[in-house]
Amino acid sequence: MTTLQETVELRALQTRGESSEVIHQAVVQALRDRGASGAVIDAGCGTGLFSERLTGIATSYTGVDVIGHRGFPTDATFVRADLDRGAIPLPDESADIAVAIETIEHLENPRAFCRDLVRLLKPNGWIAISTPNQLSALSLLTLLVRGQFAAFQENSYPAHRTALLEIDLRRIASECRLTDLEVRYTGSGRMPTTATHYPTTVARLFPRSCSDNLLLIGRKHA
Repeated sequence: MTTLQETVELRALQTRGESSEVIHQAVVQALRDRGASGAVIDAGCGTGLFSERLTGIATSYTGVDVIGHRGFPTDATFVRADLDRGAIPLPDESADIAVAIETIEHLENPRAFCRDLVRLLKPNGWIAISTPNQLSALSLLTLLVRGQFAAFQENSYPAHRTALLEIDLRRIASECRLTDLEVRYTGSGRMPTTATHYPTTVARLFPRSCSDNLLLIGRKHA
């Protein structure tokens, strides 16, 4: 019989601990645009590849995940934690930046998770959260035809558990008293019924419809 811990670890392995370069670039650009820098906590860090994108931003990098993925940087700090089970075992106000890249959709309680990320932030620190975009043309068409969002079909379950819309992220951020909120779209997405991505010029004109992923960035109040 599979234990709860084994189930959680299998879910983590299903993702391979990786996110796309496009999403990483979008998060980094959002941080750079705000002049964010300092100690970074990466919740749901996977292999820790995001740490390589943080030149000029991170003075330190701490990755948090339920398992230690192969390839995690040897010069970074790793903290093991089940993000669905209690607080991350790090001190209050220990980070200038907290990111959760393609993590929140894997969790049972997004609100509790976001409150914990805010707890870890110093006043005026930045939080960035990315997740699949449920309002893309591809996802809406999949919902219409199959009754499921594109990133939440049977082949993605149970790794993908909680589908969030842009409005959900904004509401959660407001409940956490985050300020200077912005939602951005990655500008990269697959065209319905094909494996082809939208041309860049089209994606820039219609970012919500043509992006597979979105991110929210906000600042903790002083």
